[in-house]
This record gives sequence, structure tokens and C-alpha cells, in this order.
Amino acid sequence: MRLQNKVIATLIAEGVEDLEYYVPLMRLQEEGATVLSAGLDLKPVKGKNGLVITPDVTIESLKANELFALILPGGFAPDKLRRYDAVKNLVKEMNDANKIIGVICHGGSIAVSAGIIKKGQRVTGSTGIQDDLVNVGGVWTDEAAFREGNQIWGRVVADIPAFCGELVKALVESA
Repeated sequence: MRLQNKVIATLIAEGVEDLEYYVPLMRLQEEGATVLSAGLDLKPVKGKNGLVITPDVTIESLKANELFALILPGGFAPDKLRRYDAVKNLVKEMNDANKIIGVICHGGSIAVSAGIIKKGQRVTGSTGIQDDLVNVGGVWTDEAAFREGNQIWGRVVADIPAFCGELVKALVESA
């Protein structure tokens, strides 16, 4: 229970990639973390593969200083979430506070919109957003998962085990 009493939020919206949401959620719960599902509102959302998730809290109600870390799963949800100031502001505040942010697959599009990618830093994700990541100064890295400062990057669903490994390692080091 290395993450006991640590609160981590996962941002969700309609079309979130179910596995990129559920597997890290369960892995972090195994470590004792409290993982909050945060949506644009409290209405249940359907994941990309049909699983229904009911948000615990709204994204707007979250405060960076009350969170230990943040997870940005992929799917179709990031394209919706990146349009909201509350999402971009939370991600930027978490990054500015050097808190761990887990980004996998299309979750990187939120990182782009929040402006947290530094010129020359390594990034990865779905090839569908590769151009976006490169165009803001990221260096595309075709690796399953890695840590870049306070950001943990994962490529795609098949890389979830590597992503969770890097994520848990970073969180435990930060605890």
C-alpha cells in the first residue's frame, strides 16, 4: 500500500478508452491510492468499448493542491476534454506544481492544448496525434512508456503494462 492516502484524479468523458481508464485505476487502487473519476459533469459516460463510468467529481471542482497526481487516458475523450478551460487549467497547474501526470495514447492531445510540452522533450502516444505533439516542440519517441520529468508517457493500449509500471514507479518515488 505504497500510495495510501494519495488522491489521484483520472479525467474522463464520452468515448474514453476503457482499458486505459480501468487498468491504471485498478493498479493504483492496488497500491492504496484513492482514484477519483472526474468528468465534465456527473452524468455517466460510455467508454469507447461500451463500459459505463460514473464520475465521482466534476473536473471543475478539482484543485491541483489537493491532488497527488493526474491521469489522462486516451480514446475519443481527450478531443472533447481539451476544449474546456477547466481541464487545461488543471493540467497546467498540476504540471507547474511538478506533480505526476500520466498521459497515454490520445491523452497527449490534452497535454498539447494545456501547453505543458516543453520544446525538445520526449513524447509518445497514438500515431494519430504524433503531428500535434511534434508541432508543439515534442520529440516523438516510439517507446512503450517512459518518464520525462514529472510526465509519464504511454504509447497505446498494448503498452498499458509498461505505462502502469512507469507510473507506479514515479508515484512511489514522489510519495
